[in-house]
Amino acid sequence: MGLLSDPNRRKALTNLLTRLNTPICTVCYLAAIVWFMGLAFEPFTLRTYMSENAMGSTMVEERFSAGERALSIAKEFDAHKRKAGGMPVEWLVKSMQARGLEVFTQSFSRKLPFPDENKERYMVHGTNVYGILRAPRAPRTEALVITAPCSPGNSNNQAVGLLLALAQYFRNQIYWAKDIIFLVNEHDLIGMQAWLEGYHHTNITGMDYSPLQGRAGSIQAALSLELSSDVITSLDLILEGLNGQLPNLDLANLFYAFCQKLGVLCTIQGKLQRNDWDTAEGYTHAAQTMMLMVLKQACGRSWGDHGLFLRYHIEAASIRGINSFRHYKMDATTIGRLLEGMVRKLNNLLERLHQSYFFYLLPSLSRFVSIGYYMPAFGLLAVILLLRALDLWVHLGTSALTAVDGVGEAEQPSSPGVLTVLTPVVISHLTGVALYLLPVHLQEMAVEHFPVSETEAVVLTAIAIYTAGLALPHNTQRLLSGEGTEQGWKVLKLTALLYLAVLLGCTALINFSLGFILAVTLVPITASITPHMPKSLCALAMVLLSPAFTILYCVFIYQELIEVPVSISEGWMLFLSVISQGILDHTLYGSLVYPLLALFIYPCWLMFWNILFWN
Repeated sequence: MGLLSDPNRRKALTNLLTRLNTPICTVCYLAAIVWFMGLAFEPFTLRTYMSENAMGSTMVEERFSAGERALSIAKEFDAHKRKAGGMPVEWLVKSMQARGLEVFTQSFSRKLPFPDENKERYMVHGTNVYGILRAPRAPRTEALVITAPCSPGNSNNQAVGLLLALAQYFRNQIYWAKDIIFLVNEHDLIGMQAWLEGYHHTNITGMDYSPLQGRAGSIQAALSLELSSDVITSLDLILEGLNGQLPNLDLANLFYAFCQKLGVLCTIQGKLQRNDWDTAEGYTHAAQTMMLMVLKQACGRSWGDHGLFLRYHIEAASIRGINSFRHYKMDATTIGRLLEGMVRKLNNLLERLHQSYFFYLLPSLSRFVSIGYYMPAFGLLAVILLLRALDLWVHLGTSALTAVDGVGEAEQPSSPGVLTVLTPVVISHLTGVALYLLPVHLQEMAVEHFPVSETEAVVLTAIAIYTAGLALPHNTQRLLSGEGTEQGWKVLKLTALLYLAVLLGCTALINFSLGFILAVTLVPITASITPHMPKSLCALAMVLLSPAFTILYCVFIYQELIEVPVSISEGWMLFLSVISQGILDHTLYGSLVYPLLALFIYPCWLMFWNILFWN
């Protein structure tokens, strides 16, 4: 405190920071990258452990033995699904009623803002079927959910069969202290969203659905099953939810504990765990697994039906069966016993899962990186913006001495008018508003005048507005003052640096992965940009490090990490698909990534673009 309260010491510190500003910023950036990449090194991570006492032991005896019966039910379900041309609602209702459940249905419909070409749907109509097993030993104030989406074709039939077999087995047990809801939802996330909104009496996405006739208690946890083969070689745990939300780490620990107990091969991000962490191959494997989690979390979409539960503070995860043609195979009975053990442990909970971490990264299922370890990497990047802002603040506060007729006089440089700085800020944000609103609203006009589909019209309109925005705020200060002042661009950059620091900081607190990726690409160019730099070279660098190109790079990196590399043309098509899915996810489920990029990150980047061409 004495260092900051003493004017002489404070001045000396300020002079030091301004004199060594560039070297300090360079060191901070390199240290942030090294710190982040070092998080995958096992000695720098923590071993996972169970924090919730009620789930601390796996000493329960799993007795589920109806694996073959589950596969038989799956074949029966597939036959009725083919006959009905979709979800066999009547058959499901009768099957659940035969197993002693209270059965209810919910119909829903949703018109998409534009066709979803990936899943070939526009007008969506469907029905959810769910059965409730009432708790015989409790006041029925709490509930657990097991869900299996009804997917088109042959997908996920085995999950529905196992769900019904578990319902029959659970019905004969007397130790349940919570209601158990068995849900089969149609049209994947859309059906799940309709059911959750109906269950909690909300309507935040504008969906049409019938009210639920039956309810259980407050939902404590949920498990989503995805099994599409009779032969399963490993189980993959999916945690990433809407807007980068993650369930409590104890839920992942519970899954891993029962996999270890039953000898089930388990993966995360589709990758097996390796024990040779002290080799280059072991570190690379852990780094790839962690980077996959970062990329999936940053996109903000829900990677399974579980992701929508997290919005309602319900801890949930998806368990996906993988048939990778390994020699190791497991039957449906083993998977059923794993689910039985997890549900019985969740049944013991006296309160919601809260004692373990909600913010973490997983290089493997047995090791985790807590928020206290990965946040310094982002902090080092944020410090760069603050140091550059401090440097500008010092320069703006220093009077310029000029000599007039051989006599030294102190003259204040001409101060920039408010409108000179405010104009590019306002126009940049208006461009962002256009990027957010116009692509969906102008699709009909684009389809009438150009030979493109509705989805292509939305994506190409967004790209056109994004590209046109490079010219709109360009030299906007000329509109009012004719010429920008030297102090004008410094004030604008000071404002933009602080604005970007706040944006990235708030983003990283909610979705660290998204905030960190944006910081890695935006911080170097925004911290160093000035009007006195070579225009062509810096303009190219700014475009290559813009938010749109950041998304493009992430597409190629993701494909490399999942070992499915793509060509440039294929990557471009995936990039266009990512944009359309981002807009759809925002409209259908409330994903915040697209409005964040369009309304805040892109306008902030345009402010720096305007600084480069300041005259």
